[in-house]
Amino acid sequence: MDLNLTNKTVIVMAASQGLGKATALEFAKEGANVVISSRNEEELQRAVEHIQEAAPSASVMYKVCDITKGDDIKNLVQSAADQYGTVDVLINNAGGPPAGGFDKFSDEQWQNAFELNLLSFVRAIREVLPHMRKQGGGHILNFASSSIKQTLDNLLLSNTFRAGIVGLAKSLSQELAEDNILINTLGPGRIATGRVESLDKIKADKVGLSYDQVKENSEKSIPMGRYGQPEEFAKQAVFLCSGANTYVTGQSLLVDGGLVKAL
Repeated sequence: MDLNLTNKTVIVMAASQGLGKATALEFAKEGANVVISSRNEEELQRAVEHIQEAAPSASVMYKVCDITKGDDIKNLVQSAADQYGTVDVLINNAGGPPAGGFDKFSDEQWQNAFELNLLSFVRAIREVLPHMRKQGGGHILNFASSSIKQTLDNLLLSNTFRAGIVGLAKSLSQELAEDNILINTLGPGRIATGRVESLDKIKADKVGLSYDQVKENSEKSIPMGRYGQPEEFAKQAVFLCSGANTYVTGQSLLVDGGLVKAL
């Protein structure tokens, strides 16, 4: 299947590691021009080197960007457009907010989570829309969490703002359809990333088990019996933002090995 991504310009937010980096790599393998961002320049440089080693013919650039700052996002999108002429795909991604229940968080922590996990997505979409409208279409994909289908224990901030992402995307799918801009939300289940490892360690400390025991118990709850790999998630992201997807928009999908039982 031709994914029609050669020379398409893709911005991947928060892509120096984890799911963002894996997704940038899969786009690069398909011949896209890839622009990655994060706050850490050293990690971005290493990510670019890794991507170029795996996809030697790919064009990859990075831009330091704090996604909680509107001006940084504006500069990122403009840099991508200046380098490659336009923006065809936006991957909205952000690190997860702190774990904890309702009594743990102050107003400041709620505000920080809002800016990181929802407002950053709004700002990035706002910046890419003029480029996509001018060229007659585009794809936007928001990375979220399996909590978009079923809430997760001890992750109140994530549960709250991931749901907001779904509402945003569903609403925009109606507004942007006439511009041929497709927008979807993709939620990872238990994917083997640093974020999931960190959450498992927090749970291990809380319940008095070893990390390995917590991970083993978690894997038993997944019908496929294992954590997913970042590239398995990334391949679905690439398909949804490729020329092979011309009619799926406004949808919320999970890559979770069958973990979530909600319809």
